[in-house]
Amino acid sequence: MKNFGFIRVAAASPRVKVSDTEFNKNEIIALIDRAEAEKTTLLAFPELSVTGYTCGDLFGSSTLVESAEEMVAQIREYTRGKGITVVVGAPVRYNDRLYNCGIVIHNGGIKGIVPKIYNPTYNEFYESRWFSSGADFLSGNVHNEGRFLSDGKDFVREGFCAEIKFAGRRCNISPNMLFTVGDATFAIEICEDLWTPLPPSSFHSVAGAKIIVNLSASNEVLMKQQYRKALVCEQSAHTLSGYIYCSSGYGESTQDLVFAGSSMIYENGTLMAEAERFGMESSIIFADLDVEKLTVLRQKQSSFYYVTPDGTKASTYAQMYSRVNVADAVPTDFSQNFYRKVEPLPFVPEGEDIEARCKEILSIQTLGLITRLQHIGAKTAVIGISGGLDSTLALLVTVLAFDRLGWQRNRIIGVTMPGLGTSKRTHSNADDLMEALSITRKEISVVPAVEQHFKDIGHDASAHDSTYENAQARERTQILMDLSNKTGGLVVGTGDLSELALGWCTYNGDHMSMYGVNASVPKTLIRSMCRWIGENLFLEEHTSEGRSVGSILFDIADTPISPELTPTDKAGNIAQLTEDLVGPYELNDFFLYHFFRFGASADKILFLAKKAFGSKYEEETLRHWINRFFKRFFSQQFKRSCLPDGPKVGSVSLSPRGDWRMPSDASSELFKLK
Repeated sequence: MKNFGFIRVAAASPRVKVSDTEFNKNEIIALIDRAEAEKTTLLAFPELSVTGYTCGDLFGSSTLVESAEEMVAQIREYTRGKGITVVVGAPVRYNDRLYNCGIVIHNGGIKGIVPKIYNPTYNEFYESRWFSSGADFLSGNVHNEGRFLSDGKDFVREGFCAEIKFAGRRCNISPNMLFTVGDATFAIEICEDLWTPLPPSSFHSVAGAKIIVNLSASNEVLMKQQYRKALVCEQSAHTLSGYIYCSSGYGESTQDLVFAGSSMIYENGTLMAEAERFGMESSIIFADLDVEKLTVLRQKQSSFYYVTPDGTKASTYAQMYSRVNVADAVPTDFSQNFYRKVEPLPFVPEGEDIEARCKEILSIQTLGLITRLQHIGAKTAVIGISGGLDSTLALLVTVLAFDRLGWQRNRIIGVTMPGLGTSKRTHSNADDLMEALSITRKEISVVPAVEQHFKDIGHDASAHDSTYENAQARERTQILMDLSNKTGGLVVGTGDLSELALGWCTYNGDHMSMYGVNASVPKTLIRSMCRWIGENLFLEEHTSEGRSVGSILFDIADTPISPELTPTDKAGNIAQLTEDLVGPYELNDFFLYHFFRFGASADKILFLAKKAFGSKYEEETLRHWINRFFKRFFSQQFKRSCLPDGPKVGSVSLSPRGDWRMPSDASSELFKLK
């Protein structure tokens, strides 16, 4: 049972009774059972969950503190024989000082105790009235030289920590502790620690923690939830980590404050799970974090392990940490329940995000083209218009660029170049779109030149092979280049990211241009952008017969994708369908995203694709197209090694000057499914 780098985590917000440690212990145990039933590896509870956060001056009572210690001992014993690792919050007395701590428990043992560093004492908070700061352990004031203990003798590295006997076990206490479960290393910070300018988790992460557990008791005031979510989101992104934020809920004293159980789990800035606030019962949320993905992201971001402007490396801080091997990860069958949404169209935003994304992409493309046009002093822009998605978006971007420059649109020269497979539908859409946008239209058939070329090279025109197809693509490019030369213009490239990944372009044909505005935009996103533009832009433009730009764009988005390089059927309809040859673009874009962004293996991509697409594709179909993707991706690198200039738009780009440098002769065998 392969885990593909995933680990199941949970955040539990138990109903509490303030200072009733027996009741709270029973609620915690019940939630441990729920998490254990879901094969959870790591379970977090809120700050001071054993006593309740709002005990006030009762924390000065030995009765409460000692009872909390006894309840932790019972929780510890309850975990014996279980695979789950639990982090609970409780007060811990050490050297006549009281600390607000997170306690790591596994299989009947205490693996370490982490005290809170920053105790807020402002506004509604009074923590320094009762608790000392965990910074004591970092200053050397309580550093117990040479004594590094843990149940099971599983320390693998020494750091700043002290020995303590707590809940019937000798263990260590320190803010700087890293705990490893399976392939994941986690660290702990507590509530206010996160709200400071330099959260401990920033240092924990560069020391090696890929998961941060925050035990919190964060009360509700107007708009605080939005700020709190933004804080957790940004910190998980800054630290390239999974972040489990677990906050106190129902049962805390409402004498002055209300606690609503604001628990959430993020992964590198993405919300994975969120608890419903203001409930009256215990709650728990689950998420399957991708530790392998976090590893790849940190590996790629070369600046991650430098933590100060003078270039101090993370290894300097790592020496200050004690490291504990807690346990193996719980064997979890992720093929069953999977607490993670896998988007089938990772490049295409949902809901309201589509507007912001389209505006941003168009702005990047437009400004890039404007800069190039002005820099070379272009008099015109020349584009081959096919009536397909790519040339449509390129034309729309060019029109927007000319509008911003205040240039007349008739300086844009759109060229239709009917070939041996051009369909009536695409030709009509291309012509109508150019008319509606008021650009200069030209039509130059490539058929006579191509037929002559076939004679020149001795090619049988009845053989509809790659020579038959590529001759048309290269003739079209020659026309555009020469027309651009004649008019003092620039050829705007139309090819997209998906085609570049698959090498689905003719070398020195549609592969080439003077500026490729779509080079970093995948096919699935281009279709969505054309629809959005049709609904929101160019609303006043129509053809002489009254056909709107929107209606043209909608029809283009619905047209089957084809290079139209082989003859149409008898009715003049498209016969050559790209996706029959290279696979559905939604699959290819999915494969590209996970391979490029996160270095996912073929078998992990297969697993994720099955989750994303469900029953839409059979496993054998997915396996076939995954292997075809890798074969094409590797064999066609030589085309990407000499791409024209073009703006980077998203996080995935195949430009050899920025994002993807790969030898053209690399073998794909290692990367394909066996």
